[in-house]
Amino acid sequence: MSFVNLSRRNVAEFTITGFDHLPHHKLMGAGILLAYCLAVLGSFTNICIITTDRRLHRPMYLLIVNLALVDIMFITSASTTMISALLAGDKTISYHSCLSRVYIYHLGDITECLALSLMALDRSVAISLPLRYGTILTNWRVFILIVVSWLMGIGCIGKLVATADQLPYCQPVIRYVFCDYPAMIRAACVDPEPHFFASTILGLWLLAWQFPLIFLSYVKLVVTVIRLPNNKRAGRTLSTVFSHLIPVISYFLPKLVSVLFTRVGVVLNLTERNSLLIVSTLIPPLINPTVYCLQNKEIRSVLLRILWRPKH
Repeated sequence: MSFVNLSRRNVAEFTITGFDHLPHHKLMGAGILLAYCLAVLGSFTNICIITTDRRLHRPMYLLIVNLALVDIMFITSASTTMISALLAGDKTISYHSCLSRVYIYHLGDITECLALSLMALDRSVAISLPLRYGTILTNWRVFILIVVSWLMGIGCIGKLVATADQLPYCQPVIRYVFCDYPAMIRAACVDPEPHFFASTILGLWLLAWQFPLIFLSYVKLVVTVIRLPNNKRAGRTLSTVFSHLIPVISYFLPKLVSVLFTRVGVVLNLTERNSLLIVSTLIPPLINPTVYCLQNKEIRSVLLRILWRPKH
């Protein structure tokens, strides 16, 4: 199939149609708005507590702040579009706004994975080499690792967005619930398959390399903790390890389910794909601040002091 004047972009805005076949738009929009507000509030609370308490200016807490910033960026890029479409009835989005949201969404996606990898590294050093933790992971080294992870994400996602921006668009419709790379590629006037190569390689890197690396590091930690002679300390440490596994599972599980269905020949319809997309976008930023706030004794104690501070 050939197209003329492929260098020219023909659309100024897109219409989000992913919710058109679903009932109860207002109820769904209210649910997404509630999840968004709770996620942002939780992440912002963690950031405020850690940045204002000098006792928490340590490597692990720098990583929690980084993850909180990623969560806010990740969920905001998608949720604002869905809330606007469902509650305000505004289903249109300009081309450049859609493209920028594609960039922010996928940058949040990949930096979320890298943030979880850094947190797995932090726990591995803290539990396996506790006496050397302070010399191996300093604040400066952790900061450098965070900057490198962001630069990696900026470079990788920049390539994807540049690809999407060079394509011609002749159908102003996004069939999904917000702007992401697959949605834009399928809206272009070209065969989409060749343009999925780079995103497929990136997805394989996340699922076939980063996920096994993170998972095996936590398996090693579980084995190490079980061998600890102090049963009471082992129990506390094991609880910490399992609590850190919850954000990892919430991030990777929707992606693994999608890949597994594809591998066994299950074809997901548009509603199922959109549902999986919504879950994978809302759940991790909603769970992460809860886990790190409630499971971390120091953050929890600071928060309790703030909430129950006596008023004069």
